[in-house]
Order: sequence, then C-alpha cells, then structure tokens
Amino acid sequence: MTTFEYDVVVVGAGTAGCYAAATVANAGHDVVIVERKDETEAGHIACGDALKGANNFPEAIPKSEIDGAFTNTEVDHGQFEIPREDAVLDIPVPGELAVIDRWEYGRLIIDGAERAGADLHYDTVVQDVLQDDEGRVHGIEAARTGEPRIYEAEVVIDAAGALSLLQDKTDFDGSTFDTNVRYSQFSSAYREIIEVDEPVAWADALVFKPTKRSAGYLWYFPRTATEINVGLGFQMDAEPMELVADLREDITRRPELQDATVTDKLGAALPTRRPYDSAVAPGYMAIGDAAAHVNPISGGGIAGAAYAGQYAGTQAVEGIDEGDVGEAALWRYNERVMEHFGGRYAALDVYNVFSTAYDLDDLLALIGALPGERISEALYSGSAEFDLRLKLRVLYETFGHWGTLKNLYDAKRLADRLLAHYEDYPSSPDGFAAWQAERDGIMDDIYAKTGAEAKY
Repeated sequence: MTTFEYDVVVVGAGTAGCYAAATVANAGHDVVIVERKDETEAGHIACGDALKGANNFPEAIPKSEIDGAFTNTEVDHGQFEIPREDAVLDIPVPGELAVIDRWEYGRLIIDGAERAGADLHYDTVVQDVLQDDEGRVHGIEAARTGEPRIYEAEVVIDAAGALSLLQDKTDFDGSTFDTNVRYSQFSSAYREIIEVDEPVAWADALVFKPTKRSAGYLWYFPRTATEINVGLGFQMDAEPMELVADLREDITRRPELQDATVTDKLGAALPTRRPYDSAVAPGYMAIGDAAAHVNPISGGGIAGAAYAGQYAGTQAVEGIDEGDVGEAALWRYNERVMEHFGGRYAALDVYNVFSTAYDLDDLLALIGALPGERISEALYSGSAEFDLRLKLRVLYETFGHWGTLKNLYDAKRLADRLLAHYEDYPSSPDGFAAWQAERDGIMDDIYAKTGAEAKY
C-alpha cells in the first residue's frame, strides 16, 4: 500500500476544491487534490453554466486565468415564463452576470491550482476516512485503479459534492458538524448542451420555466446566441420525473430550437437547502456543494464555492501554522461563510419552504403580478422592500390571491428575522447550541405561518 503525506488533502477538483488547494499552496504548504475522474474528464461537471458575480472572484486563482471560459457576458436579466398565465416576467439581475463553458472553466481552475503548487491525483476514489480515537480526521483511504492508497494530512477538505461519501464515513459525534441532511433537501437535475443554426432572440437572458409539476423547473441559458445550456430538475422529496423525456418534450415545443444538435449531456444532484449550520469538525471542513453552499432558489453555486474554498484554505493554513486544527481553531471558516452568503441563502430557503404549502397555479399567478425588480431583490439579497405605491399596485394586480399574498408577506417578515439571526452567528462553538435553538424557534414559526411540513 502506498502512503502519501501532505499538510492538506482536498477531495474533489471542482470550484471549491481548486480554490481551497490554490489557497493552501499559495501559502507554501503541501496540498493534493484527489479526483475520482481521469485527467481528460476532470472538470466536466453538470451545471447551468450561469455565473453571478463574475467580476468578483477570489485571488487564489486570478480571474484573468479563467476568462477564457466566459462565453457570454451580455446576459443581464432573467425571463421567468409562466405558461398558465401566458406571461413572461422580466427580472433584472444586479451585478456582473455571465454564462460560461463549464468544462473549459473546470480545466482552467485545475490548471490554476496546479500553477499555485497543488498536486493532482486523478483516477483516485475515496473509500474511507482516517480518524483517531478522539474524533480528529487525519487523512483518507483511497484506491487508484484498484491500488490501495493512504493519504495522511493535518486537514482534510471535503469538496466531494452534494451528498458527499466522506460525510457517510466520518463519525461526527461530539462535533458541531451538521448531520441534519436528507435526500429530500436536494434536487436531481439533467442538462444538455445544444447547438442551433440561427441565433436565439433571448441570447441576453437566463430563461426559467416551471414544469407541469410544482417540484420541477426548466432552464435555458445561452452560452452563445447559438449554443444553449438546457436543463431540468426536480426536488428529491417529490415523485421522480422522466428528466430526459420531459426536457426533450419542452425543447420540441420551441420553434427556435428545432433541429438542435446535442453536443453534451450530464446529470447531477444539487442542494436546494440552507447552508450547513456548521461545516467543521476536528481536522475536517466541507466546502461548496458538500456543505450546501448554493443559492437554494436559483441553484447558483460557483462564486460561493470559490469563496468557501478560499476561506477553508485560509483557515487550514492558520490552524497548521499554529499547531491546532481542532474544531474551535477552524471555526472562523464557518463565520466567514455565514457573513458572506450563508445567512442570505438561509433566508432565501424560507421561500422554498413557503412554496411547498401552496397550489402551483396560485403561486404562479401571484409571481406574475409582482414587480420583477422586487423579485430580483429577494432572489439576490434575501429580502425586498415595497413602498406604498407598489403595495397598492400589487394589491390591485393580485386580486383573487390576497390570502396567498398575505402569507407571502408574513414569510418575508420571517425571512428577514431569520437573516438578522444569522448575522449573530456565534464566534466559537461555545455559543452554537444556543444559536441553533433560537434559529429552530424561528423555523417553527415559519412552518406554523406557512402550513408547510418541516424541512429540517
């Protein structure tokens, strides 16, 4: 059996893993990324390809090194199609937005991590986690083409994606690491890259559409005017959808996509839940999809994963330099995630909870009557404000749906309350249990107000 020794082992060569490894390597520490795919397939990940905040990336891998993957920087708004209302809602998107070639982007961030000094071990599948009697993780067991390997490390960073195997193998008893994780909090998705002969009219927009079932959603994201990322997903707590068939059915109904050529296809699971309450344990941190660092409404997760990777890498370096990689020593990573985007994503998840308690037709009619700019605020900040004139306009246009509108307003107030609570995220594990108890009380109020079943 071959044994490797590193300061840090990162599992997974996605966005979070590459930025974590580059951060560690830039600080002068030995780091390896263990990736299950071979070198030609690494970086090939199912994704919507849309990138919010494209102008603001961590410096561990400079944005100039990934610019080659940006294929459409002209997108600046969303179009939400509401078939039952025969309407299209225009939603402005604040900040820089881009659609990328995800596979090319994946190759470029791997190259960036290697340039920083990280080692890449491809074709390597994790089989177990090494953990001492006190619960500290100190490495992994893996296999490369059948050959067993041991990776010893001061810190293991889990960037293995949604429903990570590492979390099944690790004993988190006695730690704060979030184990309140179920399949029902995730979505299953399938996407294709298609090419058409003529440019689509909506090349400057991200197009969204609900499916026939409330748990499903479709997207059409233009990489270019003639190359489109098209996909469909459903919530795993609902009856499974025929993803490929349902997607093909919708594509055939669009005249502009007739005779399209499919050039790539892939499926994946993704989180549609709040970020993990705590993503640290002794010697261990989870990042990106492995810690649900994804906007639970839009599914956007690239920028959040990049920053989570940098925050985890920074904390690993600090812990190693100070000779302490215990839970308290790594805790600052949790804080930085919650301060940057975690609290906002948790507040957005309130609207997912809200949606499960109402009829799809009622919700779509209500959404169609709301101002697009206010929906945009809610999507990207977790909250939205309405002045008196807008309130009167909304009341007029939502006649017949006032009960749902009132409940949505109540949900908004509770989401604001939840966001404020996340701003008081504890500065050490000592205050964590009390913080969780208060947060759970807010969630109980949300379930009571919406009539939704408990999600957590």
